[in-house]
Amino acid sequence: MQHTVVIVGAGQAAGQTSVSLRQGGFAGRIVLVGEEPYLPYQRPPLSKKFLAGELDAPRLLLRQEKFYAEHQVEVLLNTRVTRIEPGSRGLELSNGAHLNYDKLILATGSRVREVQLPGHRLAGVHYLRTIDDVSRIREQFLPGASLVIVGAGYIGLEVAAVAVTHGLKVTVVELADQVMARVEAPPVSDFMARMHREAGVDIRCNTGIQAFRGATRLKGVIGSDGVEIPADLAIVGIGILPNVELAQTAGLVCSNGIMVDEYCRTSDLDVLAVGDCTNHPNPLLGRRVRLESVHNAQEQAKTAATTILGRLEPYAQIPWFWSDQYDLKLQIAGFSSRSEQAVIRGEPESRSFAVFFLDEGRLTSVYAINSPREFMLSKKLIALGARPEPALLRDTTVPFKEIAEALES
Repeated sequence: MQHTVVIVGAGQAAGQTSVSLRQGGFAGRIVLVGEEPYLPYQRPPLSKKFLAGELDAPRLLLRQEKFYAEHQVEVLLNTRVTRIEPGSRGLELSNGAHLNYDKLILATGSRVREVQLPGHRLAGVHYLRTIDDVSRIREQFLPGASLVIVGAGYIGLEVAAVAVTHGLKVTVVELADQVMARVEAPPVSDFMARMHREAGVDIRCNTGIQAFRGATRLKGVIGSDGVEIPADLAIVGIGILPNVELAQTAGLVCSNGIMVDEYCRTSDLDVLAVGDCTNHPNPLLGRRVRLESVHNAQEQAKTAATTILGRLEPYAQIPWFWSDQYDLKLQIAGFSSRSEQAVIRGEPESRSFAVFFLDEGRLTSVYAINSPREFMLSKKLIALGARPEPALLRDTTVPFKEIAEALES
């Protein structure tokens, strides 16, 4: 009997799941259901090369249409799953159709956190999450235009870098006392803020917003200090929320995401979940986490595929992330807190350095700026629970590869 796997969602995790199932030898029916009109595509370039006009939409696709046809993956775009019926293993679709599954994979992803302030629906107020979002932004992304970015996270700062490079007047408003507040690495945050200010970006920390002003179109953003910032357009980037509503109404256990085990199985063993929407255990970190990263989406997708194929291979990897701003590549592995010891290797003025974080001597994370070797080797060291000597980490006369090899032995 042919088994049917239905994948709900058409993002990075969903696309990788379909690829991994076929590569793993799954011969049954695969149906991928996505709300957007696009095949699964990469989101990271949206705030960088795609926004800058250096990359067109077809090059964002994970696989071209030919792949899905050749591998018999049925793709239903512009379609939303409105209800899961766990008892009958069925799905109701927004077009009125009904679909049955043997195994269901929820790759529902996440959505932007929206502001509810006066003027938030004015023309010119944008969010950046999809191809269509960026297409609308690019209509106003013109030299000389005044742009206000609400939120100094990765997306906000990446957009700021592209915008100021293209001649826009950029102001970034951040409620926290530092940019990239979630990074928990003040040395890196301070460095990135300085780089943006030197490029001409006006960064205002410890500042919220009260309202967006304008009649029908945005004219200005009023800060929490009462000062109005002129704005032809605004981009709000204050985080994302996991899409768990479909899972919740189906009776699946959810808490800051859809709860899954190390094999990506939900509380219903016929339903798996992958990507941004999941809350999963990480044995290397010793706790549960919900991650918003390409790496997590890809690797959980591979784990879910092997689970469906009958090979239980637990997902256990050190999380990593990256951000491109100007000529700077920030690469992060692991997690840290402000209470941990920060050790800087190299000189920030050189625009190539790394910050290591130690928790009672154990390496927990690395933040590498234009330092790919420190990043790559540290991922393994974090997983091993290595305890490097701070003085040795600081000593740039000793190649980092030698330090890593000594810690691994």
